[in-house]
Amino acid sequence: MSGFIAEPLSEDALLLRFGDSIDPAINARVHAAAARLRAANLPNVSDIAPAYASLLIRFDPLTWVDASEKNPHACLLAAVEPLLRDPGAAPVSAAESRIVEIPVCYGGEFGPDLDEAARRAQLDAREFIVRHTAADYSVAMLGFAPGFPYLLGLDPILHVPRRPVPRTRVPAGSVAIGGAQTGIYPRELPGGWQIIGRTPSILFDAAREPPCVLAPGDRVRFRAIDGDEFAVLAKT
Repeated sequence: MSGFIAEPLSEDALLLRFGDSIDPAINARVHAAAARLRAANLPNVSDIAPAYASLLIRFDPLTWVDASEKNPHACLLAAVEPLLRDPGAAPVSAAESRIVEIPVCYGGEFGPDLDEAARRAQLDAREFIVRHTAADYSVAMLGFAPGFPYLLGLDPILHVPRRPVPRTRVPAGSVAIGGAQTGIYPRELPGGWQIIGRTPSILFDAAREPPCVLAPGDRVRFRAIDGDEFAVLAKT
């Protein structure tokens, strides 16, 4: 699992870069590194946050200063490097990942961009939905807003560009596609992705523990539902 570049991001953050592209293999290495560092239980490391190709480590600088007054980033990196140096360290396998099913009502008022997205993909709306629900997605990272999952695994045929003019309001639960990515808006937000459906699931609730339904490394499967089931699930 060697092969990363480390750089200080702030006085209490170290960034490890494993690449510079959206790539499932690179993202798997990021998640494997995150799992290994969490298991190591390094002292006063407050957060380990994976992204597509990088890993952010937040820590208490005062804990990571040694007697020689070496800077805390160098001290932390000296502890991190041996943990990630093992070339035999394998990424977390799909079998070990948590699987989360997300119900989605596609099209109509819930997915106003579905027909246009299907037209761009040269599919009818039904086939577009079948392909979107057939894939196994992995949560590459959470970002943009609390609980917003960026999902890898979208069928290349379903890749559609972002809207030329973003919406100022995208309803909570909207399932959308932006280029090669699909994701879910956890609350009402502005956004420029193509909205193809909506889930009644509440992805983020600050009063809940944990507040996010999804976590980096989870696997996601979408299940198509109708409006009646949406209404029932929205009340639960």
